[in-house]
Amino acid sequence: MQKYFETELENLKTNVIKVASIVDEMVEQAFVAFETSDLELCKKVRARDREVDAYDNLINTQCETILALFQPFAVDLRYLLSAMMINHQLERCGDIAVNIAQRVKHLAPQKKLTRESEVLLMGQEARQMLKNAIDSFINRDIELASTIGKKDDIVDAYNKSIFKFAVEKMKSDSTLIEPAAHLLILSRHIERLADHATNIAEDVIFMINAEFVSHKFKLNKTSTDLQ
Repeated sequence: MQKYFETELENLKTNVIKVASIVDEMVEQAFVAFETSDLELCKKVRARDREVDAYDNLINTQCETILALFQPFAVDLRYLLSAMMINHQLERCGDIAVNIAQRVKHLAPQKKLTRESEVLLMGQEARQMLKNAIDSFINRDIELASTIGKKDDIVDAYNKSIFKFAVEKMKSDSTLIEPAAHLLILSRHIERLADHATNIAEDVIFMINAEFVSHKFKLNKTSTDLQ
């Protein structure tokens, strides 16, 4: 029975790493497609979302089966709980990659607007956050996981700046209302991507240290602001 449990747990770990790699690649391709206006690459991103959804169902089923059959505890239980939470975050990141890809055709003619808005810089920050979050999970690197939440403030600052930029563009030039609206949607998707990366990092810390740190970075910042 113990050997069967270990085999099932290893299969689960393999599948979580596989879906993490797929999502990582999807997000990378979505940003490349946006920077290069590559509509064919956008199609590839959308196609891979079905694969992520399939893994999402498979991993949830595996976790439920292991919990029901083996009733794990301590480290193994924390891994299972973390795997389910991280799997959910990754599935949402896959959806966001598709959403980013969907903005490409709308913003492709607006290179100057996107460049001035600094949305590409915002995307680079969020992209690196997700990559680091996935790496921290795969390598059980708690130090790397602990740095990710601090980067979320940078992405939030970009999001606020882009909102103000887009509103000003809408006011000054009515022809920019539609592209600026797409820019706002894109900025929001990137901000959510950074949030999911932060959530993954928090799940990694729980998995390794049995410490709940949900919203810790934002709460610490709020406490500092109130002083």
